[in-house]
Amino acid sequence: MAVKIKIKKEADLPTPKYAHKGDAGFDLYAAEAHTLAPMEKKVVKTGIKMEIPEGYVGLVWDRSGLAAKNSIHNLAGVIDSHYRGEVGIVMMNLGKEKFEVTKGMRIAQMLIQPVASAELVEVDELSETQRGDGGFGSTGTH
Repeated sequence: MAVKIKIKKEADLPTPKYAHKGDAGFDLYAAEAHTLAPMEKKVVKTGIKMEIPEGYVGLVWDRSGLAAKNSIHNLAGVIDSHYRGEVGIVMMNLGKEKFEVTKGMRIAQMLIQPVASAELVEVDELSETQRGDGGFGSTGTH
């Protein structure tokens, strides 16, 4: 099922697109050049604004090649359907070398997902489960 997303972009940037048929995410491009020093984070503009339909959300994810080869990661990226500003990507260099972001570089990917709204109900107690409150590796590694 294809969801129609309206996009307004700077004229000199590529239009976001899926690299291959069947890909989950489409590529987002840097609208400006930046240098990311080791352990530095910056918001990198994409030059696009979008209209995501109500009932959907845009989730921004790392590009696996940048993460695996250069230790470049994206931080929290939730684009709500009612947001109309420019999409910015919070990029973090976890590597030991500086990283050059060039204008037009593919820096992130966005997945469009349906949103299920929750009805939050405050209670005094929660039901018990076998797992309970075990978290953060409580089930082991093997």
